[in-house]
Amino acid sequence: MKIRNKFQTWFLQEDLNFLLTNRIPRITLTRLMGWWSQLRHPWIVKGSIAVWSWFTDLDLTEAKQQTFDSLHACFTRELKPGLRPIDASPDVMTSPCDCIVGACGEIRDGIVFQAKGFPYSLSSLLSSPELVQRWPQLLEGGAFVTMRLTSSMYHRFHAPCDAHLNHVTYISGDTWNVNPIALSRVRELFCKNERAVLQMQTLQGLQFLLVPVAAVLVASMRFHAVDVLLNLRYRGPNEIHCDVDYIKGQEIGWFEHGSTILMFLPPGFALVEGIENGVRLRMGEALFRKI
Repeated sequence: MKIRNKFQTWFLQEDLNFLLTNRIPRITLTRLMGWWSQLRHPWIVKGSIAVWSWFTDLDLTEAKQQTFDSLHACFTRELKPGLRPIDASPDVMTSPCDCIVGACGEIRDGIVFQAKGFPYSLSSLLSSPELVQRWPQLLEGGAFVTMRLTSSMYHRFHAPCDAHLNHVTYISGDTWNVNPIALSRVRELFCKNERAVLQMQTLQGLQFLLVPVAAVLVASMRFHAVDVLLNLRYRGPNEIHCDVDYIKGQEIGWFEHGSTILMFLPPGFALVEGIENGVRLRMGEALFRKI
């Protein structure tokens, strides 16, 4: 245990961590990881999970199944029923995922933050001319939150309220690490990485965005509303029409590993008291409240 703790402390040194997780052939290694995670040999699966557990705080006691035929099955595991109670208050938008809260706050002049001193524009993030024409103005004065999923966390994400999904825009890109070390060094990182923009609205017509952002070793995301896997090998179409209703807490999709979800709301909602950078949340806990 002492050796493991010392190794983790050594690995988390900023310069070394940034070098080992970013100054590498990111896309090639991400594709290799995708191939490796699908291998079904029991020795490979058990060995990979053992190594993964040594590097992280992986806890599989909540998993619906306790044995896995591939590393991918472990990454995308479901939980035992009832482990994530959903805040049922109609005035609350819940966390769509297990996460560590990153930068959060108010959207001003179309600018938000990935880390202190590292702003990015909604226009750069959304990229698509149709999205840029509409959403920055709609969200101005609203609120945003960054939700980071570490590799060991539950990787599925869920509807934060009763909502309708009407469109998905897939934006191919790079696979920078999205941990705090990289976010404090790489400007506009979220605007560089592979991502998807989910245009959603509440049953009352309030429009909001969920933006899952991929990262090194993951770069694959799956939505129940879209019948293809969105990853670095996907070639289009990038604009995907959807017509799906969700009840609060219903599963929307999953990452193949760990990554980040960005959430943007127009004026009328504020972060729940106590939500700030570094706070850990579970899916279903209160995140935003009507004001």
